[in-house]
Amino acid sequence: MLLKSLKLCDFRQFKGEQDIYFSTEADKNVTVVMGENGSGKTTLAQAFTWCLYGQVDFEDKNVLSKAKEQEMGSNEEAKVKVEIQLSHAGRDYNVIREQLYKKDSRGLLKKPNQTIFKISYKGKDGQQEFIDSYETVIRMQEILPKELSRYFFFDGERIENMSKEIHRGKVQEFASAVRGLLGLSAFIEALKHLKMSIKRYENEYDSKSDSKVHQYTQNINSYKNELENIDKQIEADENSIFTAEDYIKEYENLIRENFESKKLAEQRDELRKKYNDYETSKKTDVKNLLDKFHKGGSMWTSGIMIQKALVALSQSNEIDKGVPNINKTTIEFLIKRGHCICGTPLKLENESYNNLIELLNYIPPQSIGNMITQFTRECELKCRGSLDVYKDISDKYKSIRECENTQEKTKEKLETINKSLAEMKDVGELQRKASYYRDEKTKADKEKNRLLVKKGNITFELERVENFRHELVLKDKNNRKIEQLKAYAKYMYKYLDGIYKDEEKEIRNSLEKVINEIFHKIYNGGFSLKIDEKYNIKVIVDDYQGYIDDVETSTAQSISIIFAFIAGVIKMARDNNANEDSMMISEAYPLVMDAPLSAFDKTRIQTVCEALPKVAEQVIIFIKDTDGEIAEKHMGSKVGAHYYFDKKNEFETYLKER
Repeated sequence: MLLKSLKLCDFRQFKGEQDIYFSTEADKNVTVVMGENGSGKTTLAQAFTWCLYGQVDFEDKNVLSKAKEQEMGSNEEAKVKVEIQLSHAGRDYNVIREQLYKKDSRGLLKKPNQTIFKISYKGKDGQQEFIDSYETVIRMQEILPKELSRYFFFDGERIENMSKEIHRGKVQEFASAVRGLLGLSAFIEALKHLKMSIKRYENEYDSKSDSKVHQYTQNINSYKNELENIDKQIEADENSIFTAEDYIKEYENLIRENFESKKLAEQRDELRKKYNDYETSKKTDVKNLLDKFHKGGSMWTSGIMIQKALVALSQSNEIDKGVPNINKTTIEFLIKRGHCICGTPLKLENESYNNLIELLNYIPPQSIGNMITQFTRECELKCRGSLDVYKDISDKYKSIRECENTQEKTKEKLETINKSLAEMKDVGELQRKASYYRDEKTKADKEKNRLLVKKGNITFELERVENFRHELVLKDKNNRKIEQLKAYAKYMYKYLDGIYKDEEKEIRNSLEKVINEIFHKIYNGGFSLKIDEKYNIKVIVDDYQGYIDDVETSTAQSISIIFAFIAGVIKMARDNNANEDSMMISEAYPLVMDAPLSAFDKTRIQTVCEALPKVAEQVIIFIKDTDGEIAEKHMGSKVGAHYYFDKKNEFETYLKER
């Protein structure tokens, strides 16, 4: 199969009619389309799958150009069209898919009907002949089966997903794809036909001669159906085991890579506890400080004023300390009596009399001397108390500041640890997941072993009942003929199955060899690949006997494996197609890739670019400008067509030839 051209009409951001012609020359079999992310590479790749199968991977399934939609008025129609010209099995085909869109009277966009799918080809007379509409899907399946298309139309993300799928129990899809692509489909269909024939003969036995024949046949069919179900369950269990082993390996690798995260997590928890303890201590100190301030704050804040008042009072000459408990009434009584308490006579104008009269100026109500004295004493006591309040408040404030400083340092440490942990995995969670898959593997192992025992018992019983029926059917002429025909069919099945297994094994060994040749060119890291009978791909160390399950697989290595796998299949299909003596004729297919090199470094991009034109009959690659320069450099001599995306805005991109 070769792709000749792709024509677009208002397909998403490709407004108007645009086309691209692919190189089909043997010595220049590469077409490069360059553009930055968002310019239309993925859309162009999706145009193939929409045209061929009517499917796109976009969230918005509307494929009409937004620019065209904005130009449409109410009740106007527009048509999206993608046309692919290709050659397959020596015949030129034209594949067209159209979708009509219409705006209603309110200006809302509608799809009035399903897509129109047409396939035509050039007849022997050179005239264009159309395939009947009910046969178009069947013919498309013959040209390129939908289930296989994902191996030839893919992007970097999809090829990475393939590398995961092959280790997630989905290898049967790969196996079927390989067998079909490498020409084994005819064997498989023949074996299916013979198997159905054997089953049909068994149901044709005439039970009139002996009713037990019918009963035995029912039992045999029941046993065989049960065995088929058991085989499916065993296969499901094996896939579960394989998947669980893969997850266990993945999580154990992550645990090893992130072992330090466990210590960091413990440190983080300890620091969080300390931070919370400091916060609690700070809150307690703040409460105590406020309590102290509430009780002694006024004393503390008035202390400086009291001290200033005491200084002023001590410097005043007008203030006498007075006589305690002596007031004006006492002095007047003594003067009237005429002698003092001590007996000294008090006469007008004598010294004792004058002293008492002077004293009246310093005692209540004429004087506040005694009150000031008392005030001074109380002030002195309060000043001494305010010093205690100040000390308590200062101590609490100091403690609060120390908590805050320590908290800040703790917070900085936490931020550093959290930053480190953000780049690491939680080992505890990884261990829980690893344990979960160990349990799943154990359960699947037990279930598989139980089913194997059950299968053995049913197989024994099936053989016993088949022998009983065989003895009975030989007694009847009609049944003997059926038994003879069935024996021929069984012989043919066994004979053909033996050839098929030999051919399939030879193909698998050849595929393994080709894949390794390609893989070593792409990824030269001391590893090789081994394909088992179920097409599981194992990574082996070149200097180690056998494969190692726990070989660490990087993203680049995983993509290299799948890339080598697909490229190897394509190369073998191409070689089979060129080999006239081969029993298995297969069709070579192109590779259409959207940004497949993003996971590789420059060295591997070079090796991939050198390998691609050699293994595939045709390569169409959509690539960003930075990788495109490298790709062009190493595929330059093989590039027969070169385009680029001219992006005008988010809704308009144009294909331009360089």
